[in-house]
Formats: sequence, C-alpha cells, structure tokens
Amino acid sequence: MKIMMSCAGLRNLLQGLSFSVKHYSNMNHLQIMCPCSTIKAKKCHILDCSGSACTHRTVPPGSIQPWRCFSCKEGTRIPSKRKQNTSIVTSELWHKNLLKSEQEIWNSISPTYKSMTKRIKEKLEELHSKYTFNSGSPRIRFGENVYFEENGCIFLSKADDVDEGNADILFSTNDLGFSDVFIQRIRISPDQRYMAISLKSENSEEATCVIMKLGHFPVVEKVIPSVFSFEWATNDVLYYTSQKNLKCQNVFMTTFTYQKHTKLVYTEQDARFFVDIYCTKDRRFLTINSNSKTTSEVWLVDCRHPFELPALVQPRTKGVIYHIEHRNDELYILTTYGEPAEYKLMKAPIASSGKENWQLVHALEKKTKLVDFEMFSDDCIMFLKNAGHLYLNVISFVSHAVQSIKLPTWACEFELECHPEHTTSTCYFQLSSPVHPPKHFAYSFKENNLIEQAVQEVPIITNCHTTRLLAKSKDETLVPITVFHNMNSKELHRKPLLVHVYGAYGIDLNMSFKEEKLMLIEEGWILAYCHVRGGGELGLSWHKDGCQLNKLKGLHDLRACITLLHKLGFSQPKHTALAAASAGGVLAGALCNTEPDLIRAVVLQAPFVDVLNTMMKTHLPLTIEEQEEWGNPLEDEKCMKYIKSYCPYQNIKPQCYPSVFITAYENDQRIPLTGVLRYVQKLREAALEHAGRTREKGNRIPNIILDVQTSGSHCDSSWEHSLNEVARHLAFLNKELEEEGHQYHSK
Repeated sequence: MKIMMSCAGLRNLLQGLSFSVKHYSNMNHLQIMCPCSTIKAKKCHILDCSGSACTHRTVPPGSIQPWRCFSCKEGTRIPSKRKQNTSIVTSELWHKNLLKSEQEIWNSISPTYKSMTKRIKEKLEELHSKYTFNSGSPRIRFGENVYFEENGCIFLSKADDVDEGNADILFSTNDLGFSDVFIQRIRISPDQRYMAISLKSENSEEATCVIMKLGHFPVVEKVIPSVFSFEWATNDVLYYTSQKNLKCQNVFMTTFTYQKHTKLVYTEQDARFFVDIYCTKDRRFLTINSNSKTTSEVWLVDCRHPFELPALVQPRTKGVIYHIEHRNDELYILTTYGEPAEYKLMKAPIASSGKENWQLVHALEKKTKLVDFEMFSDDCIMFLKNAGHLYLNVISFVSHAVQSIKLPTWACEFELECHPEHTTSTCYFQLSSPVHPPKHFAYSFKENNLIEQAVQEVPIITNCHTTRLLAKSKDETLVPITVFHNMNSKELHRKPLLVHVYGAYGIDLNMSFKEEKLMLIEEGWILAYCHVRGGGELGLSWHKDGCQLNKLKGLHDLRACITLLHKLGFSQPKHTALAAASAGGVLAGALCNTEPDLIRAVVLQAPFVDVLNTMMKTHLPLTIEEQEEWGNPLEDEKCMKYIKSYCPYQNIKPQCYPSVFITAYENDQRIPLTGVLRYVQKLREAALEHAGRTREKGNRIPNIILDVQTSGSHCDSSWEHSLNEVARHLAFLNKELEEEGHQYHSK
C-alpha cells in the first residue's frame, strides 16, 4: 500500500493529513486490485511542505494532504438582501483593483531580477537534464509486462526489454487531442484488457478519467469527467469517485461488458468526510474509505461479487482511524484504535470485523512515524522514521518474526515502487534526500537482505554533509532539525542559510530530491529542515501537539530551531532566509510578526496567512473539514481568541520586517487570493509606517513583493512553470542577501 497524494492510498492516511493538496506525488500507493502509478510532469520546488504533492484527500482514514484547502471563490452564494448584493459587488471591485495594483507593482520590480533569474534557470535546467533519468515515474510490474510513462505517453514493455528501449506506446495525450494535461494516475485491469488513466491540467483541481481498451490497436472506450479515485473490481467493472467543489462524496460503478451501465453505489452524507477507493493487495476486496481528519469508516466490495452491496467493516468511531488490507480470509487493519493512539497493525476475521475482535499483530515504538506499508502473501513491510533516520520493519506472517533494517544515513525519503502482484518475493523502492537523487534499492524476502540495485545512476553526492540536531523548545520539548551543507565550506557562520518549515496536518516536510537544493549546496548555502510540531515526523501525537489550541507550539519550535542553528555557527540572522508554502505560511508569517530580527528574507508559495477570516466563512467548501485542524472560531470564543493571537494577518504591526516574496495563483481554490492580497497590503503599510518613524536611524525598508500567477494552481504546476517560480525565488533571496557578499552570480 502506498501513500501518496494523488490517489487514494495509505501514505496519506498515515500522514493524517488534511483534505488539501498541492502537487501530485510520484509515489504509488495502496493498490492491489491493479497496478497503479501516479505520474506528473517533472517539478522543482523551493517551497516544499509535505512529502509529496497534491491531490485531494486520498487516503483512507485520516485526512490527506499538506496544502491549505479553502476555495477562493468567495461570494458564490447569492444573498437574499439587496444590501448584501451591493456589498459583494463592492468587495469584488476592491479585489479587482487591488489585484491590478499588485500586478503593476510586480511588473515594475521584476526586471530587477531578470538577469539573475535567467542564470539560475540555466543552471537548474542543466541539473535537471543531468538527473532526469534518475527520477522517472515508477514502473508498474505486471507479470512479464512493465508499464511506464514518459512525456505524456504510456508504454508497455517486456520485463527483459524495458532497459533496452523496446516498448510499445499505448497512450499519448497529444495524439488523442488532450492538450496541456499530465497523466496523474494509471490503473490496469486484472486481465490487462483495459487501462484507466486520469488526466489533469495545472489550472484545474478536477481530473478526467479515460478508459482505453488495450490490444493491437488501443482505442478509447469511455471518458468520465470530474473523477478523483478509481479502481478495477474485476476485469470489466470499474468503481470511481466523483469530485465536485473540492469534495468527493459519491461512489459509482460502471461496467464494460455487452450490458454497459453506470450506477451510484455509495453516498457520504457528512460534509466533514471525504470518500476514496482502492483495492487490497491480493485483489480480493475493493474498499470504500470515508475519512475525516480524525475518524474513518471502511466498506468492502467483494471483487468476486462486484454487484453485491458493500459491507461495513466497523462503524465510524470518533477519533479512530483505520485502513484495511486482506490476507488468507483475514482483514489486516492499520489503526489508531487503542493506546497509545499511534498506528498499529491488527487483524480480525472477515465475518467478525468489529473493533471488539481486532487482535494486535505489531505495535510501533514510541515517537516512530509510519510512512508507508506494503502487504505481500507471507510478509509485510513497514517503512518507518525514527529520530530522523529511515528503516524497515519486515514482519513475517509465517514465523511471526520482526526484522528491523536501518537504511543509509543520508536517506530522508522513501519512494515505494508499484507491486501489483502480492506473491512477489522482492520489494522495490527508492531512497533520496533533498540533495541526493533517487537511488534504487530492493528487499529480498528469500535472501532476507537489502540489495542496492546496480542500475545506471548518478553517484551519491559526496561533498554534502548531513547533520541531525535537536532544539529545545519553550516547553523543553526536543525538536528535530535536519541540516545539509557543503563539506568544503569554511566559516559557516558567514554562509547563507535557507530554513524550511511546514508544521500542519500531520504532514512531514517534503525532503525528496530537488535540483535547486543541490544547486544551493554547490553554491555554499546551508539548508535546514525544521520538523516542528503540527507536522507528522514523530507520529500522530506530534501532529496533535501542534494543532488547534496547540498551534503556538509550532511557532515556539521554529524559533528554537533557528536560534540553535545560529548558536551552533550555522549562519546568522542577516544571512538567514525562511521558505514555506500553503499552511506553512501560518508559522512563517507568525515568526515574521514575533521575531522579525531572526531572518532577513522570506519566500512563500500560496501561503495561508489569514486564518481567522477564512475559518469564519462557512460558505467556503472546506471550512467545516478544516475545523479539526484549526478549531471552530464561530462557536468557540476561546478558539477565536487563540487563532487571533497567532494569525499572521491579525498581528501585523509597524516594525522592521524581513523582505517577503509571495507567489499566489489566481485560480487557487484552496487559499483565498483575497486573504493574500489583504495580507500583502497591510504588511507593506506597516513596514512603510515603521520606516517613516525611524528614517533618521537609517533602517532599511524591506521589499514586500506579490507575484500573482494567472496560470498554475495550488495543486499542480508544469515543470516549466515551476522552474520559473523557483528561479524567481532564488533570484530574490540572492539579491536580498547580496549586501553580505552572498551573490549567486559571484560563482
């Protein structure tokens, strides 16, 4: 089972995320019914928040993704009073004028960064071409056949010929007239006669599912709009969920026999829950997963009898998340049920699946994060994080033995490859870090050992040093930090430092390979990843200790991390920059208000900076779901006051702020653009007011820049679009720090 952000999968479940996302991840996920793969255009992001990238909630229980999820389409309800209509028209006019003003400001400032942006783009393109072959889409192994995607095409090859370049093309987005889209997800029917593909553009949250009938001449069998997740129940029966206004609440079944028909199978009535589907690894059951951020419920469709009504596993119980696998007529359950409230593996008979019959199989150690889980016929593998290190727990269902295998110390991210056949004797995966390209590994159940695969790869970077630190927060909680720097760098206190933070939805910071991170290391930068509370690096309790009325703990953690870095000689405030995206903007913006002297510059991507006003608007499609992360200020005065105490927008005041560069998207349905516009306007006014008061003291005036993109969205950007964003961010940071002698072009 795999965890990911673009399809339904365990990883999202385990992250305990939110129903928001940004970027479809390359990771595959819990798929058993048929091979699957999530594929996207290559990207490179300086601002990563969570492992992966974005789709809407895909997971079974829990939530899903790391990015902020409110719709920006305000005023969509038609008020009944004329006065309210006038108010909306006035608000829209204000929004339009302010947006136009910001675009004019950006157009006048952008030439300042043009030459440096060009040089950075050239360097990133060079690195991208160098490492592209090393980070391609995961292959789908299906018997003797291997399916894979490249450049908008899906290929089929024999396992022995896949590395020889011998492959048949099954699907091409261009040839079939699908322009400006990327392949998000693939499902092959068990007999390999049909292939279902989801296509998505970067300007829309909704995907289109195309079903191909395979053969000597593959043809399009059916096109289904607005689809989120889909799985084959049998050779010719497909189940799928429909997506509307960022919500998935309906499950449909469609058949491809001579009696073709489509019917509604399941409807979720609770607005807090999001529905997705996937198949168990042995293809015995298709599961309908209805999840809020804290509670889940699973229904089973027997793939041997796909037309029968789904059967409930365990009625939803507040605070209990669970996810189902199957083996030898028993259900294997990953769940938070019982103490401690962390994930544990349990099992129960199919006929008696209620939680009173769940028996413990394996429990994780304290402060251990379950990142991924893969089921096989006689074994299962848990991919784990503990104290910043990655390792595997291999559990034998035959001998009941548990083997723990520590992975290379440089590794920060897993990437599990697709294993549609649960009887395989080998588990394939990739390891990477922000500065180390993906490297292929395999675990052999027969040999009982870890194998580093000898394939053509770029060698592991040897001139980068990885350090893991613990910062003591305000309440003396130890907060992990991962630091990367060039081993040849001298006088680290004079080097530029880029700090990354997220801290929400139980999501880990994204620490997969990015070309721009490697470039920064080569240029002498220090990279620091602060794993603050609210994220998921130390398990579910780490998230719980940083959400709702504990959100300020994440801010205290961030402050402690940056302070420790400076104390240990990793740069200093005037050389320090902070990067965050989406919900990470809450902590980044709060730090700018409370500790502006700790950092010199900030880059934010689609940041959530107006928490209070957004959470007060229940007409936004995802506000109710978000209450489990931020609280309900409409009904709880204590919650309202608490949000107001840290909300970036609410706490702006005249002082010397760091320079800020914000990228936002006109079509972003998750972060209200109105809130970002309001934030930038208020921040700029406060900075100018302070400068006017202290002009005689020679204080600098920070640059407050907003770049509103007309294309792209909160969830997806093309490689080219993403490249331009990253280059602009780095050009801004270099220019802000160039007074201290850290110029990109000095290299």
